[in-house]
Amino acid sequence: MAIDQTIIDKVLNILSEEVIPAEGCTEPVALAYVAARARRELGCDPERIDVFVSGNIIKNVKSVIVPNSGGRTGIEVAAAMGALAGDDSKGLLVIQGVTSEDLRRVDDFLAGNRIAVHHEPTDAKLYIRVEMSAGSGQVGVEVKHLHTNVTRITRNGKTVFSVPCFESDFRSAIDDRQLLSVRLIYDLAREIDIERIRPLFDRVISLNSAIAEEGLKERYGVNLGSYIIKNIEQGTYGNDRRNLCASFAAAGSDARMSGCPLPVMTTSGSGNQGMTASLPLIKYAELRGFDRERLGLSLI
Repeated sequence: MAIDQTIIDKVLNILSEEVIPAEGCTEPVALAYVAARARRELGCDPERIDVFVSGNIIKNVKSVIVPNSGGRTGIEVAAAMGALAGDDSKGLLVIQGVTSEDLRRVDDFLAGNRIAVHHEPTDAKLYIRVEMSAGSGQVGVEVKHLHTNVTRITRNGKTVFSVPCFESDFRSAIDDRQLLSVRLIYDLAREIDIERIRPLFDRVISLNSAIAEEGLKERYGVNLGSYIIKNIEQGTYGNDRRNLCASFAAAGSDARMSGCPLPVMTTSGSGNQGMTASLPLIKYAELRGFDRERLGLSLI
């Protein structure tokens, strides 16, 4: 039975919301995004920044390398980079254009101890609020549940934007996911016009493959991807598709989590999930000689 066109359109909208480009680990980049958005609301560089985050954000941001930071880590670095050099219009590519001069300004700002980090007591796993001030001006920007889902903006103590968004009653601009089922996704993969998804999945293939290839160059992290390849070459591991696919996915994560500035296409807000869902299939299709059309349908 043919799927109703309205349902197809909704599923494609969900794909466009869930599969998006992001640079580096999504949590520090999300923090930079909120800081950049707050700076836009403030209208000038801040004199002080207060960062309020959930425990899960603290865990995920505290020690990871921030992309384009020259190896710098931490919540304060991400917030300062976003506030002083970020462009929130680029979403999770917010700090893509940071320069060496920008980093000198970031270091000067951090040296003045003008950023304070606070643990926000909230049930939301993803919660970021950045409050910043300059002179008599003060603004705050809050994000909940999704990395760029702005739910509240304040200016000089007054709320100027607010969207109800609670864990038990999650309402935002995103499409309703309740229509999804394994059956629907399977049927859609069999019926969809490949041209409707080609641009998105071509980008998944190109971006995620590029960072995996970069990770195989042994410049990042523990180099797990290249370690698997070496063991295959030495005969310790079997030279089979499973190990080759695992090495490709691991290499992408090696690079991304160690600050590689190449963007990846995320899945459900996670770059690692995006690579896990795509890179083994991309490598498998390459090894089997599948064309782009067959690979694109597999990625659904």
